[in-house]
Order: sequence, then C-alpha cells, then structure tokens
Amino acid sequence: PVYQSSCCSAAPQRASVARGPARAPSEPHMAVRAQFESSSEVGVFARLTNSYCLCALGGSENFYSVFESELSKHIPVIHSTVGGTRIIGRLTVGNRHGLLVPNITTDQEIMHLRNNLPDSVKVQRVEERLSALGNCVAVNDYVALVHTDLDRETEEIIADALKVDVFRATVGQNALVGSYCVLTNQGGLVHARTPVQDMEELSQLIQLPLTAGTINRGSEVIGAGVVANDWSAFCGMDTTATEIGVIEQIFKLSTAGPAMQSALIDTMM
Repeated sequence: PVYQSSCCSAAPQRASVARGPARAPSEPHMAVRAQFESSSEVGVFARLTNSYCLCALGGSENFYSVFESELSKHIPVIHSTVGGTRIIGRLTVGNRHGLLVPNITTDQEIMHLRNNLPDSVKVQRVEERLSALGNCVAVNDYVALVHTDLDRETEEIIADALKVDVFRATVGQNALVGSYCVLTNQGGLVHARTPVQDMEELSQLIQLPLTAGTINRGSEVIGAGVVANDWSAFCGMDTTATEIGVIEQIFKLSTAGPAMQSALIDTMM
C-alpha cells in the first residue's frame, strides 16, 4: 500500500563560498564498477547527486579516485565522515537542492560539508529516531519516497530542504525504501521481488519508469550496491554485465544495444 503526503515549499538560500553550478556532461557516462576496501557496497560509502558527490573518508584512495576521474570536471567530489563513521551513504540523503544529515553529525562535519558543497545546496541536520536516513528515503530532484514511520516533522524538512513532493510508501512490503530502491530523474531501480502491481502503482505515483533488478551478483539491497545521478552510475565490483545492462537502460546511461550485447556474452560464458 502507498500513502500520499505533503508537497514541497520553498527553502531559503544560504550564503557560502562562491562555487560554480554543476555542469552535466553532454554525453552520459556508462556505469562504472568500484570497491571500498574489499566491499562492493558502494552505496554504503558514497552519496551521489546531480550537484555533488560525497565519499567516505579513509579506506582506499582508489575508491575516491574512481569517482573523481568520472565526476570532478562536473561536480565536487568531497571526502567526509558523518558522526565519525564512514557509512555516509546510509546515513545521509540528498539531491541537487540539499543534503540532510542525522543528529549524530558533528558541527565540524557540517561546516566541512557547507564549505565544500555548491552554494545552492542547503545542509540541514535532522532530529529523527530513524537516523539512517539513506535507508529510509529514496529521492531524486522532484520526488521522495519515505519510510511509513518517519516523523511528520522530518517529512516536512525533506519537502522544504530538498524541494520535493514526499510520498510515504513501501517497496514490495519493504519499508526501507532507500535500501531497496534507487531513483534518478531518468528512472528508478527497485529490488527483484517487487510485485508488478506494486511497481506500476509506484511508477504512476512518482511519474517515473521503474524496473526490478539486482546488484552485486544477485543482491536485492539496491541502495547499498549502486549510486547514480542523471548521467553516471557506480556499482559494486561484483556486479555482472547483465545487471549493469539493466542499470544503464533504466537510468538512460547508454543505448540498450551494447548493454544487452555484453549481457548476452556474459550469459554465454
């Protein structure tokens, strides 16, 4: 079942260090495999939007450099921690308008984020019992799907800071919409066991094409295995060519031809 909720209201702009607006590349990039130390859960250690990318501090410099080589010409790639932890992808939620962080985030961390993010991005701390915001919210630049038990006040902050329409929803009986769903402005990927009827209802609700799939060789925890924006995507090193083909197709990162061809080769081998 899906429940509709409040719409957005304008958020005040914040003065900060002058930074240029994000520039999307003329051609979309293909999906890239990455690994954080020995983990393929890139969505746990990174947060990617159309105007910035956050990468966990520490770990392998290789992880950071994969993101930087693809993104740094277009958007800032920022090393950061949240509450001293590296699982920033699961604790934060954001889009090109804003970034929401949990109440364990220190003042120093928030200052670091504000100093490095573009002017237009509003950083806000959220007092929420369900503090792993990345697990509880799936968002693009226009809509947000949120956990059905999220506080009303948090819902209003999401609508205000991220400038989105907010919908309380589940993804195939899973309340952790951020874990089992990844959205961009192009489309959305939901976990493989999502019933077709649920997918159609969700798709109609948020006005986006959705497809079901897996990541990292069969994992259903989509949010932990892939991060994407309108022109790039990064997935775990274990992700198969078939899975990458689905990612590139739903997020419109390349034409279906080469993706399906590589998927076919992968299947035959």
